Order: sequence, then C-alpha cells, then structure tokens
Amino acid sequence: MTRPTEPPPTSWPMPADEDDRLAALAAYHLVDTPPEEEFDRLVGLASRLFDVPIVLVSLVAGDRQFFKARLGLDVCETGRDVSFCAHAILADEVFVVPDARQDPRFMSNPLVLGQPFIRFYAGKPLVTPAGRRIGTLCLIDTRPRHDFSDADRRNLTDIASLVMERMEIHRLSHARLADQARFENIAATSPDAILCLTGDGRISFWNAAAERLFGHTAAEATGQGVGMLVPENWRTLCQRALKRLQRRSLPASGRTIELPVADRDGRVIPADISVSTWTEAGTVGIGLIIRDVTGRRSSEERLFRLAYFDPLTGLPNRGAWYHRMTDVLAAGRPVTLMVVDLAGFKEINEAFGTSTGDLVLKSVAARLRAFGREHAPDHTLMVARLGADEFVLLLAGGSVARAQDLALGVVAALSAPHEPDGRSCTTAARIGLAIGPDHGDAPDDLLAAANLALHQAKTDRHGPVVMFDPTFRTAAARRRALEHELRIAFETGQFDLHYQPLIACDGRKVVGAEALIRWNHPDRGLLTPAAFLDVLAQKPSAEAVGEWILRTACRQAVRWREVIADFRIGVNLFEAQFRSGRLLDLVREVLAETGLPPQALELEIVETIVLRNDPLTLQLLHDLRALGVGLAFDDYGTGFASLSLLKRFPVTRLKIDRSFIRDITTDAEDAAVVRAVLYLGRSFGMEVIAEGVETEAQLEMLCRHDCHEVQGYLFGRPVPAPVFTESFVTGGATEAASPPGRSRQG
Repeated sequence: MTRPTEPPPTSWPMPADEDDRLAALAAYHLVDTPPEEEFDRLVGLASRLFDVPIVLVSLVAGDRQFFKARLGLDVCETGRDVSFCAHAILADEVFVVPDARQDPRFMSNPLVLGQPFIRFYAGKPLVTPAGRRIGTLCLIDTRPRHDFSDADRRNLTDIASLVMERMEIHRLSHARLADQARFENIAATSPDAILCLTGDGRISFWNAAAERLFGHTAAEATGQGVGMLVPENWRTLCQRALKRLQRRSLPASGRTIELPVADRDGRVIPADISVSTWTEAGTVGIGLIIRDVTGRRSSEERLFRLAYFDPLTGLPNRGAWYHRMTDVLAAGRPVTLMVVDLAGFKEINEAFGTSTGDLVLKSVAARLRAFGREHAPDHTLMVARLGADEFVLLLAGGSVARAQDLALGVVAALSAPHEPDGRSCTTAARIGLAIGPDHGDAPDDLLAAANLALHQAKTDRHGPVVMFDPTFRTAAARRRALEHELRIAFETGQFDLHYQPLIACDGRKVVGAEALIRWNHPDRGLLTPAAFLDVLAQKPSAEAVGEWILRTACRQAVRWREVIADFRIGVNLFEAQFRSGRLLDLVREVLAETGLPPQALELEIVETIVLRNDPLTLQLLHDLRALGVGLAFDDYGTGFASLSLLKRFPVTRLKIDRSFIRDITTDAEDAAVVRAVLYLGRSFGMEVIAEGVETEAQLEMLCRHDCHEVQGYLFGRPVPAPVFTESFVTGGATEAASPPGRSRQG
C-alpha cells in the first residue's frame, strides 16, 4: 500500500488555511509592486507615533515576505524562515516580542544577531474581509521594550485597518480590469460603492453599497449622469475630468483620489475614489470604487494628533519639533532654540499630586502659547513639549540679543503663580539657549547644546538664562570621562576611607571620628571629595558607594571602641540613599552585622535633604532616630534651612561650617553667627560641633561659649585607618577592611 505523499516540512509555523490564504493574497496584486505614497505615509505615521526606527507593511508569501511599504530598512524582502511576521499572522490580535534576545523562538535568528539587530517587534495581522491573514503591519526597534500598552495595541490596530482599506481598493480595481463577471460578483457583496460609467459619464452599473451610500436605487441611478453624485461646486471640475478620461489623456487605472460626493439629500461625504478605464467596442468605459472615509478621516486625525501633539497640553510633541528642526536646519536658515526647565515642579507634584501638576503644565503651555502669539504673530516661533516639565521654543533668526530678551520675557511670563484647583503654585523657569547652525547643524546636536546651557542656568551662578558656549562641551566631555573613571574606581576598589578625629572641648579627648571618602586615582594620586563628589553623587552607583562607606566605617568603629568605649563614628549620606527606599533596612542590617551600638553611629545629612521637607523623608529620619542613631545637620548656617525645620526634624547635632570658624576671632559677624548657632543648639537640646578649627585662639573662643566638640587641622587631618589608630587610639596598627570582593588600592 502506497502512502500519500506529504509536503516537505518547513522551518516556519504554517497556518491551517495556507492555500486559501495565499490565494487571497494573490487577489490583491500587491506582491512585487513598487512603493505607493499612501502606504508609505502610513508607515511614516506609525514610526512617529510609536517612536520606532523600522516600520513595515509585510505581505507573507509562500517562502518569503515582501515589504509593500518600509521605513528604516534597505531590503524589500526576506525569507519566511527568518520572518517574525510568519508568527504574527497566526495571532488573532497584536503579536508582541518585548526582547527577541530573551525569546527562544528568535534568540538565534540572524535578524536578531545581525542587521537590523531586532530586539523589539509588534505586528498586527492584515486580515481580509473573508478572514484571511495575508501579512502584517509591524514595528521593529533595536532596543527591548517592555512597555507596549493596551492603548498602543489599539493604535497599531487602527493603522493596520487603514492599510487594509487601501489594499481593498487595490483588489477591487484589479478585479474589474481582470474579468467583468468576477468584478460584478465581488461588487455585489463589497462594502464599497462600485459604479461603472459609459464614456459620456452616464451610470451603467450600480451595486448595493452604492444604494446605501447615496440613497438612490439602482433603477433610479442607471442612465443618470455621474454629476448628480458630485457637490454643485465640484461639478465643473468633474466634467473636465470626464472629458480627459474620454480622450484617455488622464492616467487613471489604479489611481485613488480623495474627493467629496453628495447623497440624494445633498449631504456632502468625504470619499476615496479609485478610477479605472477600459475600452469596449471602441468606446471608453470608466469604473469608480467609492469609499466613505468619514470614519477613516476621524481615525487618521486622532492618530496624527497622537503622533505630533502632546495629549496633555495640546502642544506639538518631540516628534513634531524634531521634524520642524530638521527642515529648518536643512534649509540653512538661522534658528534659535530655547529649552525651558521648570524649577520647583517636582515639589508641586510631591506636595499636591500629579493631577495638580498636570494642571500646572497646562497653565505653563497656555502662557507659552500666548507669549508666542504676542512676540511672534507671524508664526516664526514654535512652542513644543519634549516631555515631563521640559518645553522648547523654536524661533526663526539667530540674533543673540533678541534671543536673550525673549528668554527673559519667558522667565517673567512663567514666574507668576499658577492657581490650579484654587491652590497657589509657583515655578521658576530656567532657560538654555543655542543658535543653529552655529552651535549645531542637526536637531540632536542643537538640543544637546541648549541642554548644556540649561545645565549652567540651573546652577544659579549665571542667572536664569544662559547662552551656549563651546567651553560647555569641553566641560561636559571632562565630566563624562570622570563618570567613567568613577565607575572603574568603585569596581576596582580605588576608593578608601580616611578618618578625622572628633575632639571634646572638655579635656580635649578623642570621642570619635568622621569617615571621609578618598580616591586613590592611578594617575592623579590621592583625591579629596572636592574633586569628584558632586559627580559621584549624581551617578547610579552613589547608593552602592554609600553602602560601602557605611559598612566599612562601622566595622572600623567597632575595633576602636575596644579601646575607647564611647567612640562615635560619623558617616555622610548621599541623597540617592534617601531616595532608594532601603536606607532604614540597611542601617539595621549593618548595625546587626557589625555589632555597633546605634548610639555609636551618627549619620550626617545635608541641607538639600532637609529642604525637601516631604513626609516620607521626615518619617525616615524619625525611624532612624527611633533606632537610637544620631542625626547631624552638616554645614549648618550656609544655606536656607529655617528654624521651623529644626523643630520638625529629629536632628541631634548641628555642625557649624568651617567658613564661619576661619575668621571667628577677627570678624564680628562670623562670631555672632557662631554664638547664635550655639544658642540654637542649647535651645533645641542639640549638641554642636565646630568644623575647621585650626588655631588655639579659635578653640579657646569656642570652648568659652560652651561648644561641645570640634574637629580640624589643629588636632589632625583626615588619615587612613592605620594612621588614625596609631595617632589617636592605641598607638598600634588596626587595618580597615576592604570592600567585599575588591582589593585595596594605594
């Protein structure tokens, strides 16, 4: 008995209706056809809407996929064996691969391992009216994306529907050209109005969908001139087009145009009209496929707004700004870019919630629009929102003086309080300016220049408006190099701790030490925090470095307490440790691990942490204090912390900044500040320590006014643990532990 021959196995998943699916695809006559503007426009819209570099309209044929439209990819087809779309056409809804390198189906795919290096894929099947999945509209990114939302899926589905509508018009046009009987059979069930006209423009065929669209029956319409379907103000144009079709001087077959039509009640309907012509018995015949695009136009307008406008403020978004910038710079015209940042906006969100914050952003957008109308009535100024609380203004022209004047005007316009929900909320604008093409001849370069200027404006040293200067790029390059070196420094154990003694005024006894980070740089030698701490504090590794400092200092303090029973260790905290949400657990863990009593640990906090004044920070400090840990307010007197904050926060010690100690014996104002801080300490039940003591005269004056403790070069500079042990504890050497898994350097 002979077994039936089975088809050879394939290396891709096969739909159950493969033969019917391929037949349906063939009916569209789109495989191996040149690009068409209407499909290209939709992939461009999808790219902007979803911010992906590659968008394809893929038609899945027998052993390959053909790209009817493509953006961001040079090839027009690939084999079906490497096609993601071969999997997507099996899905009922959107098929999503968040990270192809982590997906067993695709991790070895050559399109993942090589060009175009696919990491993210989302494909919506293109489904015919009969339910056949002939291809996909797909999005591709070279980075993984785990945030493709339900709204994103709906928007991709809507664009796929628009693609399918255009494909349907194409299919019906080809059916008419191929076979009259087949055409009329398709027309009978088509959702589109299908008409045939004689050479003089009279209706000879009228399907059921035409009856529904126009309200005329076939009997009423047949023999009538097509002009009855055209709004009155379009009829002259219609007659001219018919005459050109009669002369075959208008290339029409397969062409789709968008024109209004009118039903029997005179209602004007936007429509897509596909025109084809043929010759029968020496006379010209004309075919029209008419589709009501009212719904499609609404969908396209919605998707266009999503692609080009910020949904919260209604301003143009980053994509629209980028498109405009590209055109302006390509034309070589001078342009000024202002990047606006809202200082204080984060605090509004934290204090009142994001709904109030959204109302403030709407208020800011409204003021910027009004400013643009007032100062650039000729529409030479574009306002856009790039994201969060960042806005940009794009101004024609390259006058530095005008740019600075307008920027100061923006600062003034945004300085008045906003009053969302009856609340008074104040923000301060900071603006970075850059002029193209002088400071950058591409959108990204010009934006980077303006952001560098904005960074300077945020420091408050230059005022709220700063114009870009090329030296900013040099400084930024140095900062990036320093950030890289800092990462290597932590990974290879180049950081070390030095300790400076804390001295009791009563008896000049050593009562503790402050742990201070140092960097044993392989080329520049030993660096103090002034050379790197500001940059380190902003890096993601700041939390891990802070944890290493805490563990190392506490372990060392336990050793010194074996000799000095009441020895206390002071440890500075990074702001990142407060934001991490695990500082309290870390302190508990380190105290338990090392056996250090809580009262022997004092955590030093800076003013920026206190000034945040948010409930979570306040609760965290109270929880730390409840453990028995001391809290010292570092550099007190140099900033803006109020007395009310001292009352609310559970601070146990004030540290007088060295800048007030330096001239305490010669400057009456500095002496008055020191006396005031000592008085505050006594009034609030806090101890006070003075930093930067270098002379006996300074020490004598501080002790005379009942200062509790001092530290400074009079007693000793910060030194490594072994030196500190030798000089201030036992006279013997006690080795500080290295970071776990790291070797000690220097």
